[in-house]
Amino acid sequence: MSRLLIVDDEPDIITLISRYAIREGYEVITAEDGSQAIDICKKEDFDLIVMDIMMPDTDGFTACKKIKEFKDIPVIMLSARSTEFDKLFGFEVGVDDYVTKPFSPRELMARIKAVMNRHNTRICEPEENSGIINVGGMEIDTFGLTVTVDGTRNELTAKEYALLMFFVNNRGIVLTRDQILNEVWGYDSFGVDRTVDWQIKLLRSKLGSCRDCIKTVRGVGYKFEV
Repeated sequence: MSRLLIVDDEPDIITLISRYAIREGYEVITAEDGSQAIDICKKEDFDLIVMDIMMPDTDGFTACKKIKEFKDIPVIMLSARSTEFDKLFGFEVGVDDYVTKPFSPRELMARIKAVMNRHNTRICEPEENSGIINVGGMEIDTFGLTVTVDGTRNELTAKEYALLMFFVNNRGIVLTRDQILNEVWGYDSFGVDRTVDWQIKLLRSKLGSCRDCIKTVRGVGYKFEV
């Protein structure tokens, strides 16, 4: 049984999400703020976290970033704010998806399934038993989610890793922003080009001298070339 951690300072929201999640067959644990969520995640494992942004003590962004430092758990963020800045900042700290309040519980359940499916599916197979992929001067550690270029190793978020592997598996092919959104996020999450552009900017910053392997194709999208 998949386990969900629901984090929100509004009891009615926790009750609503929990009711639908239990009906879908999930085991549900709840927390009232980000600090409590961090403490729970240190002791227990979860398949996904649904977390509000605006909470007392520790906000959702801070909690997400701290949790991602010690556990790779996908996070869907709930927010009453829908600005592009909030979404882009969320991607930088490791958020996997956004749901804007007020929301449809059925849509949230669908997004939970989609995010967990993407998280559990490997996009690229590493060398046998090594967990290492070597391509274009990069050494990608699929177990540790790191990329090493010119002796420098950088840790990748789950989203950066998924994006890089999508490029690696489609090297030489021009990919549109819509294709990247649909494959890496599972659907046209927000319908804005900046979502993809910002995530690629973050990924390039970790590729050192190999950053130019991800080429911009003006007016279309991107292409990975070795």
